[in-house]
Amino acid sequence: MLIHFYEKPGCINNAKQQRLLELHGHRVEAHSILNQHWDEATLRLFFNDMPVSEWFNRAAPRVKSGEIVPEAYDESEALKAMVNDPLLIRRPLIEVDGEMACGFDNSLVKDLLGGNTYISGLLSCPNVGTDSKCD
Repeated sequence: MLIHFYEKPGCINNAKQQRLLELHGHRVEAHSILNQHWDEATLRLFFNDMPVSEWFNRAAPRVKSGEIVPEAYDESEALKAMVNDPLLIRRPLIEVDGEMACGFDNSLVKDLLGGNTYISGLLSCPNVGTDSKCD
């Protein structure tokens, strides 16, 4: 199955997530989340029924610094901020046969992995809380 995988090139966890999907027989087509031309309507489709605060990449520099507080944003404000600064978007964004999801812990990914694959080590950036420049 072809998976469109929107990542930040060089992200350690995104690379591991892609390998895991490939090990389960899927073909992953990686796209840079930073180079994609996002509009609010398209981006919104990936978030489904997730709370707005969970749409944000907690490792983004502006979130880590406290400049952006995800819990303070409503849907419209969040989408505008993310279109202007794609580093704010939680990764990966995944699209498979028209179904879209954000993050790696959701029903779409569980279905792609057969539901019984250990993924908890791939859910958060290993550099959150560090001085690493990996966003």
